[in-house]
Amino acid sequence: MQSRPAAGAALALVSAFTFATSGTFARSLIEAGWSAEAAVIARVGVAALVLAIPALLSLRGRWHVLRQNTAAIGMFGLLGVALAQVCFFNAVRYLPVGVALLLEYLGIILVVAWMWLRHGQRPRQLTVAGSVAALAGLAFVLDLAGTADFHPVGVLWGLGAALGLAGYFVLAGRVDPRLPSVAMASGGMAVGAAALLIIGLTGVLPLRATFGEVTFAGQRTSWLLPIVGLSLVAAVIAYMAGIAGTRILGPRLSSFVGLTEVLFAVLIAWLFLDELPTAWQLFGGALIVAGVALVRLDELRGSPSAPAPAASEPALATDSR
Repeated sequence: MQSRPAAGAALALVSAFTFATSGTFARSLIEAGWSAEAAVIARVGVAALVLAIPALLSLRGRWHVLRQNTAAIGMFGLLGVALAQVCFFNAVRYLPVGVALLLEYLGIILVVAWMWLRHGQRPRQLTVAGSVAALAGLAFVLDLAGTADFHPVGVLWGLGAALGLAGYFVLAGRVDPRLPSVAMASGGMAVGAAALLIIGLTGVLPLRATFGEVTFAGQRTSWLLPIVGLSLVAAVIAYMAGIAGTRILGPRLSSFVGLTEVLFAVLIAWLFLDELPTAWQLFGGALIVAGVALVRLDELRGSPSAPAPAASEPALATDSR
């Protein structure tokens, strides 16, 4: 029986690692002239098509479940996919990948504030301590002392990604348990890709793509390599491993393991992009990770026999990206 939790943890780590590659793959496309919006459309569009067959099989003809959750899938696609990913990919244009991801993870703290202000759910002491630690870490990550380059535009994009991630977490607590996770993921990515494509065709968002060689890990290669990496590695494998891990560990514990995505992202960006935050930014990143861990640990401390959360209370499930 001990092999199941171990397998679940391994799958959650695979999911975190593969999700962490997205910023590095996206950077190579953006530096070659792709707009962040075009990179997101390519990533989630291909991933949605690949996951379409497993999604249809998971529904097994229960189309009424899909119809009843159309609004939830649509909001998931707009917030958890389109907004979160466009903002994150734009953030990596100005900031190191690790810093951009740390800013996005502040979305968990935004969820705490939302549940307090909107639903009157006052956070417990451990959650307050985690939130304070994360906000203190933010000051170091932004390097307010001025020892590193400060890009306000990148920070704003990073905070926009945090808002999208917070929206995903809130929506995750309202998902119909009859709706398979793979159907939610595939449907949400299809909605996100379609919405960005429609908006881009109107000229509101830039849609730029080049189809020559790109620079990845210091080497010139085809543009198809980062596209395959983004869609298959950082989306399909990441989502499928995350879904499988969540079913074994449960959404809260698997999301706790998912915090390793930040560490993986920093390591991958260092190895492939020669990109490493300053010592103070690393310290701030550690504070943010510790703060988010405290918030999630506070949830894990809840009684196992407690009733399931109400529809308005978000369960912090695996990352939307």
